[in-house]
Amino acid sequence: MTQLSRPVTRFTGVSRALRGAVTALVTFLAVTTATAPARATPEPTAPADFVALRSVDPTIIEEMRYFTPHNFVGERIDGYRQPLCILTRPAAEALHRAQQKLLRQGYTLKVYDCYRPQRAVDHFVRWAEDLDDQRMKAEFYPNVDKTRLFEDGYIAAKSGHSRGSTVDLTVVRLPARPTRPYVPGQALVPCYAPQDERFPDNSVDMGTGFDCFDTLAHTLDPRIQGEQRANRLLLKGTLEGLGFVNLAEEWWHYTFKPEPYPDTYFDFPVSARSLKDSHPAA
Repeated sequence: MTQLSRPVTRFTGVSRALRGAVTALVTFLAVTTATAPARATPEPTAPADFVALRSVDPTIIEEMRYFTPHNFVGERIDGYRQPLCILTRPAAEALHRAQQKLLRQGYTLKVYDCYRPQRAVDHFVRWAEDLDDQRMKAEFYPNVDKTRLFEDGYIAAKSGHSRGSTVDLTVVRLPARPTRPYVPGQALVPCYAPQDERFPDNSVDMGTGFDCFDTLAHTLDPRIQGEQRANRLLLKGTLEGLGFVNLAEEWWHYTFKPEPYPDTYFDFPVSARSLKDSHPAA
């Protein structure tokens, strides 16, 4: 009996040691897995026929509002990594032709927004649903209750900008004066106030500022007359003659037709890195 019990004792000791080693190994692997950095998901990039507008026409002024806090949300919008206008090549080339016409008349185009990633649109939706955030109301939507932004069509879950052929823009008389930067927290003035009272913009007087949530921003609103109406018609006539279609509710909003991607809503960031033919930004 004694001789038989010794091997059993040794085997039990080995088993306990083996179990301890296995337990230690499992614990090590669990800790290692938990602390290992997650592999980053590659960012989406643009199709090859998307370009930076400045590569097609560097004379067009770019004042990318959603890269700055001077917009109806009051902060930089998700997806805007650089103050860069990106468009499909046909839209960019049509803007170049429009710019050539305007330069001969003593004007230049200025873009406020171009391609807009879906994540930026999602940011707008989250902001619109947060009824407590009213920080920019006094300038951009003084007469609109925030509960009506979806119903009145000012905010939507999808935007034509995400298809790459829509641009928000205006006209600036040459020589272009610099526009002073917006300072967060400064006093806000309604976007439909007289031009010398509202936030300064080197644009010609269009009757309202950009992104004004008000019916006065409708391109052909009959209350807009004189020089303001003439300025809107200058932009409209120039662009529509080159294949752009205006959104009637926004004097600044134009879409080039036919769109290369009429049913696709892209989400690559606004950055030179997103473009196939560009080098990573420094």
